[in-house]
Amino acid sequence: QVQLQESGPGLVKPSQTLSLTCTVSGGSITTNPYYWSWIRQSPGLGLEWMGGITYSGSTAYSPSLKSRTSISRDASKNQFTLHVSSVTPEDTAIYYCARAAVSRDEYDYWGQGTQVTVSS
Repeated sequence: QVQLQESGPGLVKPSQTLSLTCTVSGGSITTNPYYWSWIRQSPGLGLEWMGGITYSGSTAYSPSLKSRTSISRDASKNQFTLHVSSVTPEDTAIYYCARAAVSRDEYDYWGQGTQVTVSS
């Protein structure tokens, strides 16, 4: 019933900031007890959890990405947005947004993913 859809640029130049938005339908991003995450898939690292935001607006990030990653939300639009600064070609990946319960590290709904390539 819940659907998630990623949107944003497919091509980003090195050193720029990547911004991707996840639009949620069929459920509210402010509903307890859910947690909304960004996950990416690349040939080198496989699936990598990047960070997420809870129903209450609390955020958490992967230690390896914390310095240049942030997540914000617009509850009125039922959207949450990933920002990755100072991108390099190593950030090339398929980016997914997904939902999980705050008490379980398991995702019940995923977006279809969006390909992002970092290249000059």
